[in-house]
Amino acid sequence: MPLVAIAQQAAPSPQTKETFSQVPTEPETLNYLLYLPKGYAADADKEWPLVVFLHGAGERGDNLDQVKQHGPPKRVEAGEEFPFILVSPQCPKEGWWPSEPVHGLITHLEKTLKIDADRIYLTGLSMGGYGTWALASDQPDRFAAIVPICGGGTPYLMRRLSKVPVWAFHGGKDSVVPLEESQRLVDALKKAGNTQTRFTIYPEAGHDSWTEAYDNPELYEWLLAQKRGAPATGE
Repeated sequence: MPLVAIAQQAAPSPQTKETFSQVPTEPETLNYLLYLPKGYAADADKEWPLVVFLHGAGERGDNLDQVKQHGPPKRVEAGEEFPFILVSPQCPKEGWWPSEPVHGLITHLEKTLKIDADRIYLTGLSMGGYGTWALASDQPDRFAAIVPICGGGTPYLMRRLSKVPVWAFHGGKDSVVPLEESQRLVDALKKAGNTQTRFTIYPEAGHDSWTEAYDNPELYEWLLAQKRGAPATGE
């Protein structure tokens, strides 16, 4: 399957704008923001954690600046320095998070960047929260941990995530994606034997539970402490 990655014109930002294409039966292309941590170029042998961020429905399209509105990309634009590689793809307009292209992008990055394959993490908000549950269910052995925020999905698929550390977040007053959407997946995880599940509910938050979640340093500390195949830490 031919893969092509094309760098677009650099912007005055710590996140560069990139394009990834793969050609199965029909061409599929994902534009994405790429952030490399301070010190990445200085140490040729060091492998870095990778965090994949999936945005919500409002940021779909072909303008990567939209992806900077929320979550980790917003924090990078505000000057925060993260100790990990951050890739933030943009879902095509009117589309849903496509599993094969996103996983193809991760594979491409593993081949071209200095990534620790045992420390790849997936997170997303709203539609990206749904995407986080779904893409992790498609390839559960790929991720060291996932953080879905105000998302939902299919309970019976949670058996595939029985060994994946999960920290889910939701707002108690969410009228867009009801709290029950996350609750039933967390319940299904526990029923499937997942003992590495955390669930944080912000009682007064509406749909935007992601700002408080992504502003919480403990989220990143917990995430980066997880390693694929190892017992979860920070329970």
